Amino acid sequence: MTFDAFIRILESNGFVLHRQGKGSHAIYRGEVHGEVRLVTIAAHRMSDDIKPGTLASMIRQSALPKKLFC
Repeated sequence: MTFDAFIRILESNGFVLHRQGKGSHAIYRGEVHGEVRLVTIAAHRMSDDIKPGTLASMIRQSALPKKLFC
């Protein structure tokens, strides 16, 4: 999965860009099950594939069902 695709899934589930950090880090904010969640996206190129460990971490941060990202 690419960073672009991951962000599209977040945005389609109500997440919005909360702030853009220095460099390549972006923080997305959303509400899942009544709880505010922040997801840090660290991408230099949005078309790059996300490494498996990084993807798992971002999915955990989002609290969205893993099946959305398959």
